Amino acid sequence: MADASQKVPTLGADLKGQTAIVTGGATGIGKAIATALAAHGVRIVIADLDQAAARKAAADLGSGNAAFGIDVSQRASVEKTFAEIEQALGGYEILIANAGVSTMNRAVDLTDEEWDFNFAVNIKGIFLTNQAAVRYFERTKKKGVIVNTASLAGKVGAPLLAHYSASKFAVLGWTQALAREVAAQGIRVNAVCPGFVKTSMQEREVAWEARLRGLTPEQVIRDYVNQTPLGRLEKPEDVAGLAVFLCSDAARFMTGQGINVTGGVYMG
Repeated sequence: MADASQKVPTLGADLKGQTAIVTGGATGIGKAIATALAAHGVRIVIADLDQAAARKAAADLGSGNAAFGIDVSQRASVEKTFAEIEQALGGYEILIANAGVSTMNRAVDLTDEEWDFNFAVNIKGIFLTNQAAVRYFERTKKKGVIVNTASLAGKVGAPLLAHYSASKFAVLGWTQALAREVAAQGIRVNAVCPGFVKTSMQEREVAWEARLRGLTPEQVIRDYVNQTPLGRLEKPEDVAGLAVFLCSDAARFMTGQGINVTGGVYMG
């Protein structure tokens, strides 16, 4: 007979009543994660550079959710926004550090501006928002969960995305190191690594890649699908399910992980 103390938790049941900050939550993967968490009873704070889009996304989730403008690449903006969220909502238990950008170019043609732009958002933004959340969790003696958005390109260097790949490899290194530092306080830090996700960001990348490789956009998309054993482009909702799991008590003994959700493109 199974020991009642070993009862397997129902996925997401423990999340009801918690509050999650989702950076870059107005569109794409961030919006899908926010929607999935809201469906499990989580109050959502959409924090996005596009304040109008953030307000709309929060409204779409229903009453009780909130929206704040933020520039994750700027310490002053991050600290101000997180303090305002704490004051307005009384705190939070979850941070989904999802805000990200990309550009595409041959490595030898990359400009300083492209490099700095990708690093400012993709890793400095993770650093600043994670740091703010950990300081809050430690100060209030609250356990907390952080989920960072990395990438398949953070596991395998991606041609034409060398700068983006470098920034996402950095996300995984940061996630592992931070997880080791804060585990004793009951704070868990993990990362999700999506593959070829059908979003507005991917649409821009397909156009860039087609031009750089001398292909049509349709050929580029067909190449993505051919690389994916499960045989289709990834949807933002595919990532959202993993994020809900990582936030829940079902993942209570997981930290410092960069988990692939790529449809099998990368299995390492």
